[in-house]
Amino acid sequence: MPRNSRLALLARIGAAALFLTVGACSAAPASQAVVPPPKLDPAPAAAGDQVAVLAGGCFWGLQAVFEHVKGVRHVWAGYAGGAADTAHYFRVAEGDTGHAESVKIVYDPAQVSYGTLLQVFFSVAHDPTELNRQGPDHGTQYRSEIFTTTPQQREVAQAYIRQLGAAHAFDAPIVTRVEPLPAFYMAEGYHQDYYRTHANDPYIVYNDAPKVAALSRLMPQLYRTETGNADGGR
Repeated sequence: MPRNSRLALLARIGAAALFLTVGACSAAPASQAVVPPPKLDPAPAAAGDQVAVLAGGCFWGLQAVFEHVKGVRHVWAGYAGGAADTAHYFRVAEGDTGHAESVKIVYDPAQVSYGTLLQVFFSVAHDPTELNRQGPDHGTQYRSEIFTTTPQQREVAQAYIRQLGAAHAFDAPIVTRVEPLPAFYMAEGYHQDYYRTHANDPYIVYNDAPKVAALSRLMPQLYRTETGNADGGR
């Protein structure tokens, strides 16, 4: 296994442990305030559960945030943007596969809209102004991207980014990409629900727990204590 691959996972833990040592475990989440909701947020054309695929840094934190959103039935960690034969953690960690660490969200549009999921994404799940990085993680696999599954999703996502840019919702330009989803590949089992099964992991404590706390504090109408994954996604 290449040296960079062996170090990829250790870099996450090591960076977080260093921050904890110097007393920085109360770091702020990606956003200090909830950004405005999207003006364009139509109901989906098809009935039934819908799928959203988002990328914004380490998928552990993204999965944790969206598991706690009301109306979300299940969230999986995985890879999107590259080919099937490179959709493996230590290969994606090389940063040259085209993949981004992503989450696949199955949600009930009668309870939560696609636009609301994007509002969570931009408000508390990650920093959309960081190019090819989030916190201690660097590389194209940690980019901010919305992988759309329908033309309507693409229209909503692009309109929302324009809306937030025009409103100067962030101090720096939004770098989030919007592209049709080519395919989503499930991540290895040990990555699934990592937040719940490794609550005391320094990386989780420093980088991801503040995001879940921000969802609870800033968007309490959307927050639920139990998670969709905890009840089998029902």
